[in-house]
Amino acid sequence: MQVPDDADTTSTQRYEEARAAAHRAMSNVTIIPDQPPAPVQPEVDPDLLAYRGFKFGAAFFGWLISMAMFVVLSLAVAAAALGTAEILDYTRADAEAQPGAAGITAAAVAVLTLTLAFYFGGYVAGRLARFDGGRNGFGVWMFAFLFSVLAAGVAALLNNQYDLVDEVNRPDVPLATDTITTGGIVAAAALVVLTLLFSIVGGMAGRRYHDKIDRLLD
Repeated sequence: MQVPDDADTTSTQRYEEARAAAHRAMSNVTIIPDQPPAPVQPEVDPDLLAYRGFKFGAAFFGWLISMAMFVVLSLAVAAAALGTAEILDYTRADAEAQPGAAGITAAAVAVLTLTLAFYFGGYVAGRLARFDGGRNGFGVWMFAFLFSVLAAGVAALLNNQYDLVDEVNRPDVPLATDTITTGGIVAAAALVVLTLLFSIVGGMAGRRYHDKIDRLLD
């Protein structure tokens, strides 16, 4: 039996309509590229957050240790300098003959001694605080800075009342005032930068001690 033409036409129209609808549907589809998996953030115990941050006691005791280490290192350096002077027969007249070299050596030794002292102080602060060693190492330096400013203010006040500076028997150094001023500024800048840097590094080193233990326990 032969199918009528109207049935063929209807089937063709339905096919075309379905095809057009499918095309419209596909044109509205937005293909989202595959995204890499988000990095998994390590879970932090909420109880541990209470132990993080700046610790006043850790920074303060770190500053005390830094001052004690400065005294110990200064005594050791002084003993070594006296022994070396005796062996090499280096006298005060030799130092006065080369005041520039003597001044640079003294300033370098003082900066190095304080830098090492602040590293030990920052290390102690980092060990005591357990977390945020760098921040507590910076606290050691801040204590030293604040106490230095306070001591300078007290010294200036006493000098204004009693004129203590004029009574000090200063050595007659055969150097120009500009040379002494420039050398003092350079030494002070190096002292500030190095002590700050090594305080933070020492604090971070102190924290690494606890990090090693935590990795072993895990």
